[in-house]
Parts: sequence; C-alpha cells; structure tokens
Amino acid sequence: MTRTVLVTGGAGYVGSHCCKAFAEAGWGVITLDNLTRGWRDAVRWGPLIECDIRNGARVRDLLHVHKPELVAHFAALAYVGESTSDPASYYSNNTAGTLSLLEAMRATGCKNLIFSSTCASYGIPQSVPIDETHPQAPINPYGWSKMIVERMLEDFGRAYDIASVSLRYFNAAGCDPSGEIGERHEPETHAIPLAIEAARRLDRPFTVFGTDFPTPDGSAIRDYVHVEDLARAHLLAGEMLLTRGGTHVFNLGTGLGTSVFQLVAAVKRVTRSDLAIQCGPRRAGDPPMLVASFAKAERELGWKPVKSEIDFIIETALRWRDRHPLS
Repeated sequence: MTRTVLVTGGAGYVGSHCCKAFAEAGWGVITLDNLTRGWRDAVRWGPLIECDIRNGARVRDLLHVHKPELVAHFAALAYVGESTSDPASYYSNNTAGTLSLLEAMRATGCKNLIFSSTCASYGIPQSVPIDETHPQAPINPYGWSKMIVERMLEDFGRAYDIASVSLRYFNAAGCDPSGEIGERHEPETHAIPLAIEAARRLDRPFTVFGTDFPTPDGSAIRDYVHVEDLARAHLLAGEMLLTRGGTHVFNLGTGLGTSVFQLVAAVKRVTRSDLAIQCGPRRAGDPPMLVASFAKAERELGWKPVKSEIDFIIETALRWRDRHPLS
C-alpha cells in the first residue's frame, strides 16, 4: 500500500529535492506551497496545492481528504538579513504558520512531522564540531523562529502525541545531479551560486565577507552538505517516525569545514575559470566557524553524507546554473 507524504514548501529548493527522493522511494507525494518563494515548475512528483500554511481551515480539509501518514515541513522564509529587517514576517510565517499546521494535524489525527530546522539556532558556537547538546542561542529572528518551533514540537509531543524529527541543516548546497531541479533564490545570497556566477561573468565579483576571522586563512568556515544527502535524511526520518514515534533532533552536516577562500579555489578548479574577488567587512553576527557533528544521525538514523565532497557539490550546482543563469 502506497504511503503518502504532504510536503509543505515542496516547490522550494530543499523541499523539491525531498519530493523527488520520496517519490523515487515509492511514496505518494502531495506538495503544498503558496509559491511566494517556490517555483511551480519544480513540482514534478505529484500534485501541487496552492495554499498558505496559515490557512488553517484549508489545511485541515486537505489533511482530512488526503490522510497523509507523514508531513514534511519546509515552508519557511530563510534569509537571515531579511529576518532582521522584517522579523514580523518570519515569526508570522515560520513560527505562527507552523503552529497553524500543528493545530490542523491535531484536529485531523495526523501524527508524524519532519521539521526543516537550522544550525542558525545555535548562534555563535562555543565549540566545534557542534553536536545536538550544544546550547541554542540564536542571534537573529530567523534562528529564533525555528528554535521556537522545536520547543513547540517537544510540547505537542508530550501533550498530543505528535511525533516529530527536527533536522538542523548546516549549509545546504549543490543540486540534483541530473539537472532536473536546483537552487533558485531571488535574490540569490548563497555563496556557491554567487561564486559560480562570478566565474561565469567577470563583471560580477564575488565578495568575501571578512578576512580576519580566527581561522587558518582568515575567512569564515562553513559545513556544506549536498541537498541529496539532506533528502535521504528525510526519508530515514520518515521511516523512524512511522516505526518508533517520539521527538527527535539531528544535525545534518559533514563534520568538515570549507573556508570561503577554499570554496573560491574549488570553484576555480571545477569551472576552470578565474573569478574576480573583492573583500568586504564581516557581516554582523557571522560566526567564524560552523561545523556539525553528525554522529547522532549516523547512530540513530543510519545516515551519513555520501555526496557532499565540495567539488561534487560545485559540479552539480554548475550543471544547474548553466541551464538557469542568473539574470
């Protein structure tokens, strides 16, 4: 019997890759997206229902009709800078929107949720690699909007028996190797697409924000994990919820850091092109280093990154960008 997953935000970057992974694993996939940040043409595995998660009555009706065994929840705003200038939107969409979704699940007896969370909930790390016991101390509204949801999931688990897995992504990167779907943001703020564009067009220099961090080359270090590795983690998390229930939290990263200058060198290597670089000041609140420990995910989910070598990430991102250049 085919199991069904409702994917909120399934027209977005990580959500669309997870839709493909669920479909290829034999799940029936239903995408719910309001298309404010998602893309209609990224919905290729099952129907698209245009709806905002804050529309509680409609979400309840959809859950009642389709009766999914699992909800995979990606619908969120995800720009750190924007969250600082417009925190109301982030608390309304990310936090209140998730509460609306949880209430709809409770009303219809839907008991299993995978939540797309973030390493931004850790704030400035006290030590690396970061494991799930590291204190959470967000430094921006985006991180807070996600951390509050994690607390709601703990409480809903205790009070209403709603099982959940919160997956704290580090730096999602790369694209579907077939080039079928990829990373699109407007505006584009992510380092790898911007570095690739700088290699394609010398009139668009790549900015290195901060060259005086306490790191070996002075630039910030991040943990890049391929989006297909993230998608596989959602499949494993779904299987866990259906068999074990409970409330769980896992980091998803590689345990390896790549500095901005190392990233630039990798883009040069993969594209076989030079790129113009300009150095700028540190961005407010930018941690020197964010690197995950994924030991808990490996131990309890059986997950580890297998496609997250930096050159492969860039190769897949380049393949997508060649088909979809920035305007």
